[in-house]
Amino acid sequence: MNRYRLLLSLSLSLWCVWVTFDRGIAAPVLGPWQPLFKGIDHRLATNFNSSADFDILMVANALRIDLQDPDIRLFSTPRIASYAANVRETAGRTVSRFLQVNHLQVAINANFFDPSEYYLPEGTAMAVKGLAISDGVLVSSATGSVPVLIADALNHAQIVPTNRPMISTAGVNTAISGDYPLVVNGANIGRQYLAHSGIVHDRNPRTAIGLSQDKRYLYLLAIDGRQPGYSEGAYDYETGAWLKLLGAYVGFNLDGGGSTTMVMQNSTGSPKRLNRSSAVADSGKERTVGSHFGVFALPLPGFINQVMAQPDDEAAVVTWTTLASATAQVEYGLTSDFGSSSTLQSIAATNHTVLLTGLKPDTGYYFRALSTVGATRYASSNLFFTTTNYVSTNVLVETTGLWKFTSDNQDQSHWIATNFDDTPWSGPGTGLLWVDVRSTGPNQAVQPKGDQLPVDSSNDGLPFLTYYFRTRFLLAHKAPRISLRFSAYVDDGAVFYLNGGEIYRLRMDELPASIVNGSPATGIPCDGDATCTDDFVIEGALADQLVEGENLLAVEVHNYNLRSPDITFGLNLTVAVPVGADPKLNIADLGDSISLSWNRNAFLLQQAEVPTGPWSDVPGPIVTSPFLTSGKNATRYYRLIR
Repeated sequence: MNRYRLLLSLSLSLWCVWVTFDRGIAAPVLGPWQPLFKGIDHRLATNFNSSADFDILMVANALRIDLQDPDIRLFSTPRIASYAANVRETAGRTVSRFLQVNHLQVAINANFFDPSEYYLPEGTAMAVKGLAISDGVLVSSATGSVPVLIADALNHAQIVPTNRPMISTAGVNTAISGDYPLVVNGANIGRQYLAHSGIVHDRNPRTAIGLSQDKRYLYLLAIDGRQPGYSEGAYDYETGAWLKLLGAYVGFNLDGGGSTTMVMQNSTGSPKRLNRSSAVADSGKERTVGSHFGVFALPLPGFINQVMAQPDDEAAVVTWTTLASATAQVEYGLTSDFGSSSTLQSIAATNHTVLLTGLKPDTGYYFRALSTVGATRYASSNLFFTTTNYVSTNVLVETTGLWKFTSDNQDQSHWIATNFDDTPWSGPGTGLLWVDVRSTGPNQAVQPKGDQLPVDSSNDGLPFLTYYFRTRFLLAHKAPRISLRFSAYVDDGAVFYLNGGEIYRLRMDELPASIVNGSPATGIPCDGDATCTDDFVIEGALADQLVEGENLLAVEVHNYNLRSPDITFGLNLTVAVPVGADPKLNIADLGDSISLSWNRNAFLLQQAEVPTGPWSDVPGPIVTSPFLTSGKNATRYYRLIR
């Protein structure tokens, strides 16, 4: 008897799937379409495809996109800032990072591209193969007779199997390309590629895309492979068969292999992989790919809807609606386990407002809304907000400040110590300190350029792998609860030290790994050059290393590899001290009514007939500005509280 075992767990709109199989299954198993977002459904499919002597196990994940849903929006990889057609077209990212940066709900890898290796740093410039259009902007021109998906801004989509002759791109808002068609006019043509040579036609992990005959549904397919005992991968004709089973009338393959990745956004905005990437299975990391395709969508409607958080520095307002009158409460905390709850609002209503107080400034909180009707309790997904911070700031180190520097190996010295003698070092030099020996000349977008650093004559005149920097600054008064705010231009990685103690690593191996002179950076900034800042905040015990009087900031900057032609360093450092910022309540006479407005979130509006009270909450309660009174026939006093 054919048997399979399937364990499926659904939690807060996030699918987690574990699948084990007994040998001998010959028929595909299609799970049901399960809604993930409004207009986006997910399906898990499995198969042992019988051949002459053995069965092949395949696990596939599919997404169905309803193009008639008015809230669906398609999006593909945009141009890189330093765009050069056919050379530097897109910024390489993992699929997970592409989804997170662009706040998408689902995403896959798309066009083939030219990688020099598969685990390049985030932002590496890449050349994409075939037509690519993002938000109406041409990213990559059409080449050859490869298949393309095009769609206008209203999601009227079309798949052209061969793109020969070249179709017009007028009015096209989104376009991606593959390598060859798999399903044409309802027919699976994948078997014709069995006679073709090349690894692309072998059994591989696969990413594919299809469109229904009525052009309503777009299908995204990720078939896992190269993982014996879990999923072996698919041939072209098997990929075409999956597309047809899903409902595609026309479809084609996208870049596959280790690049095959399908991700969704979880309820806190973070990416979660739906499939098991073979690259992740091999290395623990997703590949950096040059082309992506994603979808914007709204959350699924439910009993609890329209959950919103409006944070302030030490408070936040959470609002939501329910389909029927219900109670209201919010669970919240620093982790997804919450740990704190607001007071239960037992009076049933359909519009809910909860004020959370006693929060920490500039801190992230997980939360969820709870509503109860009778004995039934409803809960929203886990969500996330970050409180604001009202501070006074003072600049300690300017971007164009002075630094002592050296390229000599400091592994055996105590160069980060406050009493270290840096008199033999070069400088002081003015930031940004830099080297750029590219044949095309220095990147003029890296500014403001200061003094040049020495090069390594023993390495063909290229930069040294590591440079060391020291600067001193004064702090007149050390206040409690301070934080240090860095805005650094670093190409490529760095380790920061304050008064002899390490405080931060940027694109370097994480603790407890030791950093030495020969340690390379693990990534590169921006689009490959220090044309944007890396911003981070140091607080708590690490910030307490700051002292009144003279302080020492030491930084070691590391290149990505010995053949990198450039390196850059400079930073702005400010100290931030929390300060109170009282809300201001403004009153405006509108004739028939009075408008009350205020400049801070998360305050509750109260009213009284006399200044001494008693005070009561304005019915609502009212926690958002502005508020219009219903008339002017009575005298009222108003105040804001927490």
